[in-house]
Amino acid sequence: MAHFHIKRKKGRPYLYVREIARVDGKPKVVSQVYVGSPEKVAAMAKGELGEEIKLRAEEFGALWCANLMDEGVDLAGIVDAVVGRGDKEKGPTVGEYFLYCVLNRMVEARSKRALPEWYGRTAVQQIRPVNVSRLTSARYWEAWERTGEEELAEISRRFFQRIAELEEPSADCLLFDTTNYYTYMATQTPSELAKRGHNKEGKHHLRQVGLGILAERESGLPLWWCAYPGNLHDSRLFSQVLEEFARVVEGLAGTKERLTLVMDKGMNSEANYAVIDDHRRIHFVTTYSLYYAPDLARVPLSRYSPVGTGKNGRLAGEGKESERLLAYRTSGTFWGAERAVVLTYNPKTARKQEYVFAEKLAQMREELLSMRALVREGAPHWRDEKKVLERYARLCERLHIPTHLYEVSLEKTSAGLAMEFRKNQYAVERRQTLFGKNMIVTDNRDWTTEEIIEASLARWEVEDAFRLSKDGDLVGVQPLRHFTDSKIRCHLFCCVAALTYLRRLEKRLSEAGIARTARDVMDDMAHLHSVLSIADKGMTPVRRLETPTKTQAEVLTALGYQVDKRGVLQPLAR
Repeated sequence: MAHFHIKRKKGRPYLYVREIARVDGKPKVVSQVYVGSPEKVAAMAKGELGEEIKLRAEEFGALWCANLMDEGVDLAGIVDAVVGRGDKEKGPTVGEYFLYCVLNRMVEARSKRALPEWYGRTAVQQIRPVNVSRLTSARYWEAWERTGEEELAEISRRFFQRIAELEEPSADCLLFDTTNYYTYMATQTPSELAKRGHNKEGKHHLRQVGLGILAERESGLPLWWCAYPGNLHDSRLFSQVLEEFARVVEGLAGTKERLTLVMDKGMNSEANYAVIDDHRRIHFVTTYSLYYAPDLARVPLSRYSPVGTGKNGRLAGEGKESERLLAYRTSGTFWGAERAVVLTYNPKTARKQEYVFAEKLAQMREELLSMRALVREGAPHWRDEKKVLERYARLCERLHIPTHLYEVSLEKTSAGLAMEFRKNQYAVERRQTLFGKNMIVTDNRDWTTEEIIEASLARWEVEDAFRLSKDGDLVGVQPLRHFTDSKIRCHLFCCVAALTYLRRLEKRLSEAGIARTARDVMDDMAHLHSVLSIADKGMTPVRRLETPTKTQAEVLTALGYQVDKRGVLQPLAR
């Protein structure tokens, strides 16, 4: 509670407003704000200050929402039950270090070094009091050093078990996908996780760490995660974690006899699907590259027809029938068994891909003309045939197009090296036949075409989570600035827990009829401040919340709260 406190310096009174809260079970001054000089003190004592004086405004709304998502889960308690407090350990527990990291990454991701300053400008003392001066990077390293791989695995198991108990996710169709995050870890630093491989950000020269997430189809709520070496291919990872998926599903309250995993074509391999085929309960929906199915790629669009998806229905209602998703269903033998195959065509995607492709071909032609001119002039570094071809290959890599779309020939003549090029029309047309098309393969042959398509499209839930994890402000997994495997795993778990809580927030709002993304909500709620001020003609220090905007009030109501006329946050009457 806020109260006045007078300090005397050289006999003169100076007025402060102090706030006290219990931190580590003991009362502690968590806020002290200087009010004014002796003259101002005298004026306030006489009640001569008629207007409200705002002393401090602190960010409240977003951090409060983040902390509310921990309600019922108690991440700090879960961690502390696995990693107890040390004999001489003081201040926040290991579990609290995890929690305060998660809360920060749900609102505005900052490095561990910047956490004390960040929490210092928030209303954390009114939400979950803590001695912010102890939330330093050094303290984090000490806390995370005590959390080994086995302890973290147990923490993860208990955490997601609690999430499943609270949210009761559907267990008949789950999404699995992977991504990777680059790190600036030096080559000589030992690590089993940080390895060089194909980086999805194009930073192939840096070491990277892989992350896999298993999520509920309907909400994208994470149910399991794993960290894996950056040089491990997705298909090899999948074979290692398949049994883990079955264990996770068996622990869900809504478990059904039949489970379908929706995944990306990166998981495709003969061995993986042999294991799935042998498993009584597990089925799959995956994508397949039409480049390796040329006969299907050549199926004319006249054989495609609109499908009854929800989005197609909305487009038809808006008079945009030409924008509807089209589909063609057939069957084929893939990975040693007969599968249902659905080809889809998206007109909007096809137009976009055609435009981008034409731009790249035009840019490629301009670059090749420049290269040919340099070769003809015999310019330095352009006289070696091998080096010219290497430059062409790097150009194609930069534009993300294959090298065979143009045929480049080099020949040594009496005048020097000669270069010619021409467009490979067959390769160009073959690539154009793939625009807007996608191929889905499943062993659920009894599913309708609409069910197969809707399940495959749901992959965007996990992909959106990965995009969120690479957001510099929200979650912010990369760049990984940790240099031991144990701390990398702890950091990744905190980021996955933050993603889980953000999805939980979206789910709560969706159930209340509010269709907003977590990013949008957190940005909006960050502008709801807690204000420390002096009111009542200068006689009383008070803390209150600003009047929420319409959208902020909607979020508070959906979460079961409201701000009353006095600026106090109150639970709604049930």
